[in-house]
Amino acid sequence: MRSLRRLIRILFVRHRSLTVLTAVFFVALILAFANGFWLLSRLANVILVAIPVAYLWTRINLRGLEVTVERPVDRLQEGNDFEERITVVNRDWFSKLWLEVEDPAELPGHRAKRVITLGPRQRRTWRTVTPCTRRGRYSVGPVRVTSGDLFGLFRRSRSFGARQEILVYPRAVELPSVSVPPAMLPGEGRFRRPTQQVTPNAAGIREYQPGDSFNRIHWRSTARTGNLMVKLFELDPASDIWLVLDLQRGVQAGEGDEGTEEHAVRITASIARYFLMANRSVGFMAYGDRFHVQEAQRGLSHYTRILESLALARAEGDLPLADLLTREGQRFGRHTTLVVITPSTDESWLAGLQLLASHGARLAVVLLEPRTYGGNANALPVFSALTAAQITTFLVKRGDDLAKTLSVGTEAGRFVGRRP
Repeated sequence: MRSLRRLIRILFVRHRSLTVLTAVFFVALILAFANGFWLLSRLANVILVAIPVAYLWTRINLRGLEVTVERPVDRLQEGNDFEERITVVNRDWFSKLWLEVEDPAELPGHRAKRVITLGPRQRRTWRTVTPCTRRGRYSVGPVRVTSGDLFGLFRRSRSFGARQEILVYPRAVELPSVSVPPAMLPGEGRFRRPTQQVTPNAAGIREYQPGDSFNRIHWRSTARTGNLMVKLFELDPASDIWLVLDLQRGVQAGEGDEGTEEHAVRITASIARYFLMANRSVGFMAYGDRFHVQEAQRGLSHYTRILESLALARAEGDLPLADLLTREGQRFGRHTTLVVITPSTDESWLAGLQLLASHGARLAVVLLEPRTYGGNANALPVFSALTAAQITTFLVKRGDDLAKTLSVGTEAGRFVGRRP
């Protein structure tokens, strides 16, 4: 049965014109022998010659082609343009007629399809620009060139180049400030630890070792001792910031760019950008289609790793936020400020937050109002419970200006944002 379906598909879908023309050939041939009508005989002869000519046309039309694609970058951000430059060269001495050139891609809105004709030893080059409207990983290529005959009987394709992955990072909003409670740290609320990074805090000096950067040399000590001496640095006196993104499937509201998933990812990227630009140590955690975790570190390279995790994160998880906080709670201690980003209106995760608070962690919550995203859940009970527990809360509704909503600083326990 499967073989029969496949045969029917080949004859009446993929090669419908060839099937019809073959049927016409046999009918004309039978009638020509039956009544000797010369026109039907000529028609049968024309069809008999046309079919192999059309087949050879499609094969020869793809010979001697050279296709190159230039894609300058494979890492972009939402709002940027993905550009590529396609060049098709005819190395043959015969013209190539009606070539269909297409660069298939999963990138939304990508349209790189063109029909061209090339003369002998001729080349064509064009550029395509596709706006990146959605975060994620997308495949592009390889370029496919398709040739067909004048009668539409045969189509033949060749692929050039290789498949390439394009990663689109979520767009981060530039925040003037974000007010979160400082961690409970010893020594005037601060702690220090050695680091290989250059910071404003020089802790001492030591002798130069191969591989040390010249900009760390302390010239006064070098002149005094007669040996090359380099400075030792400590981390800035600041706590770790941990961002926990709730990607449980059941608590999300809305779809696409207007859903809580995309807004929560954008908020997480914006907060991470703000603290990393301030040279703070930031960690990230989420449980969606898989477990995403980036240990607390500093620097732009770490920000890139967080963006990569956010680009791939999907709200397909089945682990409730309460269970995630319980399972990973040992990461958040007295030296940690925890920021939870969630649209969940289930008050069960509040107990997990209060347990972490009893262990010394400082807390802040970015609560997305599900009703404004098309959901039915009400965030008012959760908001009231957070306020009663004196947990700093940012309430975000659809259409809010994130730069304004997340930049209004208050003390712990006071409302931040607009009331539901």
